[in-house]
Amino acid sequence: MGILLRAESALKSHFQLAAGVGAPPQLQAAMQHAVFTGGARIRPQLCIAVATACGDDAPELTNAAAVALELMHCASLVHDDMPAFDNADFRRGQPTVHKAFSEPLALLSGDGLIVMAYRVLLQAGAGHAHRLLGLMDALTRGVGLPDGIVAGQAWECETTADLAQYQRAKTGALFVAATCSGAIASGHDPAPWRGLGAFLGEAYQVADDIRDVLGDASNLGKPAGQDVANARPSSAQALGLDGAIRYFDSLIEKAGQSIPDCTCRDMLAQLVLLESERLVPKSMCQSYRKKTSASRTTSRTTSRTTSRTSKLAAAPR
Repeated sequence: MGILLRAESALKSHFQLAAGVGAPPQLQAAMQHAVFTGGARIRPQLCIAVATACGDDAPELTNAAAVALELMHCASLVHDDMPAFDNADFRRGQPTVHKAFSEPLALLSGDGLIVMAYRVLLQAGAGHAHRLLGLMDALTRGVGLPDGIVAGQAWECETTADLAQYQRAKTGALFVAATCSGAIASGHDPAPWRGLGAFLGEAYQVADDIRDVLGDASNLGKPAGQDVANARPSSAQALGLDGAIRYFDSLIEKAGQSIPDCTCRDMLAQLVLLESERLVPKSMCQSYRKKTSASRTTSRTTSRTTSRTSKLAAAPR
C-alpha cells in the first residue's frame, strides 16, 4: 500500500471510530466536509515516510499519529477561513465549512477536530505509553504556544511580525511535528528529523505566498490575493517574486540535504521533489519570468521611443 493510500485509509477509519454513534448529524457532516474534500495529506505522508525509514515497528501508532496531524491541520483551516480571519468562501475548490454549514457549526467543527486528534492518539497509544507521551508533546508543540500554528495565526493580529518567526509558526511547526512524530512512533530519536520538517514547512509557506500572487482561485482552490487584502506578512512582498522563488528553491534543496542517512532516503528525497513541483510548478515560474521579461522589453522600447520623440521635438528646425 502506498503512503498516500495508507494515510487516506487511516484517516477514514480513525475518523469513524472517534466520531462514534449518535453525534449531532450536522456537526458530524461539517467535520467530514472539513476533512474529506481533498487535500495533499503531506503531513500524514511525511509522518508515515519517516516512520518507515525508522522501521515502523508500531504501524497502528504511526497511523494514529499521522491522522492526528491531519485532523489538527484541517481544524486550523476551518478556523482560518472564518469571517474573523480570512472570511474565505472556498477551500480546496469547495465551499468553506462556515459557508456550507454556518458559522456556529464551523467553530464547533474546528474545536471538535482538535479534540478528535488527541482522542485518536489516546485510543491507539494505550500499548505504547512512553511513545504516546512523546507524540502528545510533539503535537502540542506544533499547535500551541509559543511557536505552534495557533501562535502563527495570532501573529497576524499583531501590528508587526518577524516574517521568519511567523512562517515557522504558521506552517513549519506542524511539519516539524510530522517528521518528529514519525520517528517517535517507531521508537527513534526525533532530533535528526527536525531539519526536514523545518525546511519543508517553511518552503510550504513561501510557496503559498508565491501562489497567492501568481495563482488564481480556479487553480488554488481558494481566493488569491489574500496576503495583500489582509495585510499579512509575505515572502513575495518582502523578497519580491523572483527572490521568493529563489528562496523556495533553496529551502527545497536544504530539505533534501537534511534527510538523515537511512534505507528510505531516496524515497523521502523523491517525496520532497514531487511536492516542490506540485507547490511551485516550474511552468508557472517560467510563465511569470517570460511575462516579466516581455514587460521589461516593452517598457525599455517605450522609454527609448519616448526619448527619441522628445529629442526630435526639441531639435532646432
